[in-house]
Amino acid sequence: MKKIFTSLFMLGIMTPFVSTAQLQLEDEVLPNPDNEPVAVHPVPHPRQLKWQETEFYAFFHYGMNTYTGLEWGNGDEDPKRFAPTAAPNPRQWLEVAKAAGMRGGIAVVKHHDGFCQWPTETTEHNVTNSGNEYGRNTNIPRDFAAAAKDLGMKYGFYVSPWDRNSVHYGTDKYVKDVFLKQCAELAEYGTDQFEMWFDGANGGSGYYGGRNTTVNVDRATYYDVPNLRDSIHKVCPDCVMWGVGGESRWIGNEAGWAGQTNWSPENRDYSPEGNGMYGTENGWFWLPGESDAKATNRGWFYHDGEAPLSSERLFQMYLETVGRNATLILNIPPDKAGVLPQASVDALTGMGDLVKARLTKDFAPSATVEVSETRTSGVNRNYNAVNMIDGDKDTYWAVNDGTTAATITLMWNEVKTIRYVELMEYIAKGQRVKKFHIETTADGNTWTRAAAGVETTTVGYKRIVPLNSSTSNSYGNGYNVKGVRIVIEDSKACPLISKVGVY
Repeated sequence: MKKIFTSLFMLGIMTPFVSTAQLQLEDEVLPNPDNEPVAVHPVPHPRQLKWQETEFYAFFHYGMNTYTGLEWGNGDEDPKRFAPTAAPNPRQWLEVAKAAGMRGGIAVVKHHDGFCQWPTETTEHNVTNSGNEYGRNTNIPRDFAAAAKDLGMKYGFYVSPWDRNSVHYGTDKYVKDVFLKQCAELAEYGTDQFEMWFDGANGGSGYYGGRNTTVNVDRATYYDVPNLRDSIHKVCPDCVMWGVGGESRWIGNEAGWAGQTNWSPENRDYSPEGNGMYGTENGWFWLPGESDAKATNRGWFYHDGEAPLSSERLFQMYLETVGRNATLILNIPPDKAGVLPQASVDALTGMGDLVKARLTKDFAPSATVEVSETRTSGVNRNYNAVNMIDGDKDTYWAVNDGTTAATITLMWNEVKTIRYVELMEYIAKGQRVKKFHIETTADGNTWTRAAAGVETTTVGYKRIVPLNSSTSNSYGNGYNVKGVRIVIEDSKACPLISKVGVY
């Protein structure tokens, strides 16, 4: 109390010597030589921005369940049942992912059964007690991280907080001496991890070291998430904590689609199943969506007789997730030999070919771009229309403060056959666009509304609009046009667009 009174006294004796100008801070305008727009909060953390830029990455469910045929093991499985028929090959997994156009991958290294695919000090339920030499020499996080770095891809790990094997689950000892230590061990496999994946993890029935009981926990408090985040971020500063970690959200359907209206802001009390696909326009913190989906027709883990989805169906998922302000983590399960089956390889490679063929040749850079308004330039930065087609993610077009509606027009001298329009907001300063529409002209004079069947509301990090309004049959014959117009009808503040693409 004495210190508080002393501070107040000092403030009192100093106040008469403060100038009138210093006291009127509320009337002053902070220096802004670059005339940068004020951020619309919430805004993403830099690690969330880097995570979003990954866009499309793989999920590899591999482990004890691969050999038991289960999806959720009970935790009482004999470690000897983990017996790969060959040395697991994470490099092959990632090579296939790269061929599909993915920028990274996440490997399951511990599922709910508690079996760890690395030599951990936290439990005997790990690969060192496997049923053959291939199993005992397995170290998925080591080999996965090494392969990703060599291939220039991002990587991370799925580690289940729920552990149906551990006798300590449900007690403080499990969190301190098992789970947090496992996460710390995994962080040592690379400081450049981009995501750590924590599943639902509310507990349930299980073996639990022979207790054979049901243990339920409050995941919001049990796993000491604030301490977990701080500990991991000290070692892996760019690692986003998914799910329980509270830094990115579950889209909520496991079917490979996000809402056409999809906000990255969200509130803490949201229901993933009810609102995960859409976000909340005025949510108070940044929680971008990730869509997890299966590339095969059975479970998350490999099952005999499974088949991959078609390349066209996988491309549709891409449009409905990456093209709707979400990321897509697509699961491809390795088989009992620890490699991706050839049928999956073919389907994923085919998907990559479709993405390249349909979304690579961008006509926008060759267009003449006109806009309804341009923000006044600053000393070191301008906000010109050309910023939307310069290929630089750190530049953007903007309008002046107070303007929430604007028009972007792209024109060509020769007719172009187009099928998609892509928009990207400069989300480092928040998500803004609330409503827009697209028009095209075949003759340069008469404009027609395109994509009339699409809910053209939010843009966010990326929005890809099929002009025929269909994601399931999006390619078609295309439209012969000489111009494209994007009409932003409403925005939370002056819109900031970093890219326009036309394909």
